[in-house]
Amino acid sequence: MTRRTDWPEPEPEPPGRSPGGGRGGSLRGDRGGRRGRTGEDGAPARGGPPFGEDAAGGEPGAPARPQDPREQARAICLRLLTGTPRTRKQLADALRKRGIPEDAAQEVLSRFEDVGLIDDAAFAGAWVESRHHSRGLARRALARELRTKGVDSGVIDEAVGRLDSEQEEYTARELVERKLRTTRGLAPDKRLRRLAGMLARKGYPEGLALRVVRRALEEEGADPEILDAHLPDD
Repeated sequence: MTRRTDWPEPEPEPPGRSPGGGRGGSLRGDRGGRRGRTGEDGAPARGGPPFGEDAAGGEPGAPARPQDPREQARAICLRLLTGTPRTRKQLADALRKRGIPEDAAQEVLSRFEDVGLIDDAAFAGAWVESRHHSRGLARRALARELRTKGVDSGVIDEAVGRLDSEQEEYTARELVERKLRTTRGLAPDKRLRRLAGMLARKGYPEGLALRVVRRALEEEGADPEILDAHLPDD
């Protein structure tokens, strides 16, 4: 018996009808369509790369090559430096936490210093300028913060040295003037201690803090003798 091969071409479906026969298709037809999808080898089609090929597009069955630790260190440093300057120690600590070998880390950090991407002196100068004007921190507090970030002591001395005693006292007066209103109604000795304590927490020396606070309270009408009675002995 001869097999017939000249089957007529199927007529196109009317617009809006699905192969299942109804508008929008039937539930059974949709499920059957999904169940019938196969890959070229006849196996059910799945997402992701073919079997035996890694996600990086390598040869089938080939293990992924380990990334060079220097390239890893470089990528980590660039990411951390994006929009935020950091000291060499901060970056070194970050590389150590991520398991970068010490020799690779130091090589990359030195290279970043050579091209100016790491500059502890510039970092310290900008830190002093910013933190003094935004938070009113004095030289002592600024030096303490820079030490925690691993900046060399010589670099710290140079950076905080740009903030002279005149500017420091001027900022202390501004801080006290802004805080005076919140202490009104307290006894003079309590106002004195509270305001001087605020300046001390920001790194101002005790003598400077007491002098600035005493002057501000006297200008508001406080009795100098009462204030003197609560000042510490020299």
